[in-house]
Amino acid sequence: MNLPAVSSSDPCGDDAAMPLLLKRGERFLEPDVYRTCLDGQPAVVKDYTRYRGTPLSLLARVLVHHEAHILQRLSGWKHAPALLGTLGGLALGMEFIPGQTLTTAQAVSGEVFEQLQQALERLHAAGITHNDLHGTNVVVSGGVPVLLDFTAAWRTPRWLRRNPITRQLSRSDLKNLVKMRQRLTGQQPDETLVARVADPGWVAAVRQGWKRFYAWAKRVG
Repeated sequence: MNLPAVSSSDPCGDDAAMPLLLKRGERFLEPDVYRTCLDGQPAVVKDYTRYRGTPLSLLARVLVHHEAHILQRLSGWKHAPALLGTLGGLALGMEFIPGQTLTTAQAVSGEVFEQLQQALERLHAAGITHNDLHGTNVVVSGGVPVLLDFTAAWRTPRWLRRNPITRQLSRSDLKNLVKMRQRLTGQQPDETLVARVADPGWVAAVRQGWKRFYAWAKRVG
């Protein structure tokens, strides 16, 4: 991918003339992530172009299209970066969000987690689950939590939003929020939230069945 060069008059500044590698994709279908400048705006690019010409190219294009579609749905929402566009079908450009992730922040206020919970509930009300909520995917910018990396996010049609799987995905998002808040602030969830994130019987049964199958497979293997 040829990222645009930045001129000396570009508001991104001279140091943005060369893309800065933030993370090298090493796992399966994991993109390289750069910080650069697009149309005079600080940006982050998720780059899958190393898959061009390979059997995985189509899957990479699907991931780019999928995340772009989710970000378009969230356009104008302060808790998600703005989509800047797709580049050649195998890269995605989005707004750069300055700040610290929950993983690297020295201290995080309870107010940030209150905002994050409200943001998740708003997201779920729109039929979208994040499905990969952890500290590195939340940046606190100016006291506002911003969700990153919507690769695994899923949007459910309105008529399917009450089905058990969608409700479990929403429950999992909230459960991850509770874990992060406990770890970073020591705050315990109230009884109402505990009840909301508690797994229903069918989930516990599936997990127990999987554990039994795994133990059996290890014995016979």
